[in-house]
Amino acid sequence: MRKLLSLMRKCIKDYRMLSPGDRVAVGVSGGKDSLALLRLMAELRDHSPIPFELLAITLDMGAADGRPGMDFSPIEALCRQLDVPYTLRKTQIREIVFDIRKEANPCALCAKLRRGILNETAVELGANKVALGHHYDDAIETFALSL
Repeated sequence: MRKLLSLMRKCIKDYRMLSPGDRVAVGVSGGKDSLALLRLMAELRDHSPIPFELLAITLDMGAADGRPGMDFSPIEALCRQLDVPYTLRKTQIREIVFDIRKEANPCALCAKLRRGILNETAVELGANKVALGHHYDDAIETFALSL
């Protein structure tokens, strides 16, 4: 965590990614990338010379194929532990992508819908920045999709 925090601090400083008074929304899916980012941002918030607020947003895309939806209570508990306000936003993304549009290749549409709803929710909550946890493979895949 110290190594990651050091790299994150350097990146934030080099690219001036944070300003005093920012309200940063972290998109939290429940995966290791977004959870690591949330923990790192909370640590940074608690020790940074730049004062900023932090909040977490999870998008509930709905249950599929008659199965129950995800249990987001562990994410909510982590946010309480980190003293980060948590918002769970229910969406109809699954229904739109699979039931209405019946997409054979749903990834691009799903990603656009998720990003739009995440940004909309961040604005509604007064956030002026959104942080997403990505690793090298995500960056390469995004680059390739953009070609």
